[in-house]
Amino acid sequence: MPMTDLLASGDISKAVEAFAAADSFNHKKFFELCGLKSKGPEIVKKVFHMLDQDQSGFIEKEELCLILKGFTPNGRSLSDKETTVLLAAGDKDGDGKIGVEEFVTLVSES
Repeated sequence: MPMTDLLASGDISKAVEAFAAADSFNHKKFFELCGLKSKGPEIVKKVFHMLDQDQSGFIEKEELCLILKGFTPNGRSLSDKETTVLLAAGDKDGDGKIGVEEFVTLVSES
């Protein structure tokens, strides 16, 4: 399922373009701009499962750096610094990865 089945393509493009510059990513602003913050938990969980490329039930650091590419193929990879900040914001239990409920919380707190 493409991300555009859940979020408006114009919102996705606007959000990805807003963070095109290296080290500019802000997850709170991104989730707001792409429209994910305004969606209910079921939609947020569907997005989580799309971003969980290996279907492990977690978004690990390797997948997290590709979050923008998960929304649109022309998105950039996050820098190590951006990925570390995003992981720290979402990893509430300290296991080094983001589970589905942690992702829902991360998006809703944004």
